[in-house]
Amino acid sequence: MVLFEPAVTVASMGPSEEQVVVERVAVTPLSVGRRSPTSLIFFPFAPTSMYECCPYEVIEIESSEALRRHLDREGSLRNVVVQGIDLAGSDVEAALTTVPAEDACFLGCQLSDAAEQHVRETGGTIFPDFVGVPFRPYRASLYSPDELMEGYERGQPDTRNQTVDARIYRYFKDRKRDGRDVPIMDALAFRIHDHAIDNALRDLLSPDDGPDRQVVGIMGGHQLARDTDLYRRVARVARRLTRAGLFVATGGGPGAMEAANLGAALAPHAPAALNDAVDTLAAAPHYTDDAYLDRALDVCERYPDRAESLAVPTWFYGHEPSNLFSTHVAKYFANSIREDGLLAIATYGVVYAPGSAGTIQEVFMDAAQNHYETFGPASPMVFLDRTYWTETKPVYPLMETLATDTPFEDCLTATDDVEATVSFIEDHAATREA
Repeated sequence: MVLFEPAVTVASMGPSEEQVVVERVAVTPLSVGRRSPTSLIFFPFAPTSMYECCPYEVIEIESSEALRRHLDREGSLRNVVVQGIDLAGSDVEAALTTVPAEDACFLGCQLSDAAEQHVRETGGTIFPDFVGVPFRPYRASLYSPDELMEGYERGQPDTRNQTVDARIYRYFKDRKRDGRDVPIMDALAFRIHDHAIDNALRDLLSPDDGPDRQVVGIMGGHQLARDTDLYRRVARVARRLTRAGLFVATGGGPGAMEAANLGAALAPHAPAALNDAVDTLAAAPHYTDDAYLDRALDVCERYPDRAESLAVPTWFYGHEPSNLFSTHVAKYFANSIREDGLLAIATYGVVYAPGSAGTIQEVFMDAAQNHYETFGPASPMVFLDRTYWTETKPVYPLMETLATDTPFEDCLTATDDVEATVSFIEDHAATREA
């Protein structure tokens, strides 16, 4: 077994980019190194030379156009990682066979037999695609709600089970049934997929052509009904945060998570639009209602101009539908990576709406990250619905005690007020940027 996690310099190269932007990150073939406990991968073989030298530049290419430009400019495949491209029989494939593939890696690419032979014989590595899985392990981008919902027919609630989302969930669930070990090829496909989502998420949050996004997480229970005042308040918080230039991220499910993505989506519109949308959704208040998805589609059609937000759901809770109001969906198989990662990216704070065991677990994970300043300075933790968090589930008093004389002592508040919630986040954001 070989355990390694080299720090390398990665240069991302998008389909329309003329410049290669280099950033220094820790990378393994199957993981992104920002979360060290989950990024240590054991291999039953020694790594190839491209992973033995450190530091070095890795050029990450995710389109045939970008590969063509790289070959024209560099005339080399050295330290190139090509991901998820169909090259078989193309002019680009013909061009790559004219140069050595030493230290190049092809992840899930389609290549002709001759090109595969050339890559292997000249020192390259090929990670073949997986046959028979209902998802793309080597995907180069996050999901969209439309992609996951493909197969759903409006007015036919039973077709929920025919969506891409549902088919992937069944496949995942079948392979974890009865506590059996997941077959090794499926386990690898799941891990590689989650690494690809990690990579695509990093591209979204730290784009080459702009500043990092200022992420605020909004957490809360999946049971929160659409026809409640609290649902409306969560949506208003998200709308205000988005209008303030912050980037809302949620767990991507129903309830409080849907309310947050909805509020963020309607940030470009007047407050009346949000009230209208919530009134529409309230006709199917629970995610088990037959018309649940149709009412969400009504809102999407009525307000096509929607602001960006992020959903980070998991097929571990695949029985809960992913909501339709985010623009980017980072859906994982491994819930542990998803939960830790969602809190890790929310460096501008987290708002906690009422929730049960899952939400409370996230509170304590966030508190640990803040206590040890794992991802930089401690960030705000806002508990929305003071009575719930101080009496019903009295987590807040414990947080106050835990935070005493720690870096996050001044990062806690409990409130019922939308404006107070937003102001607390904004004030800390201003301090962080100072």
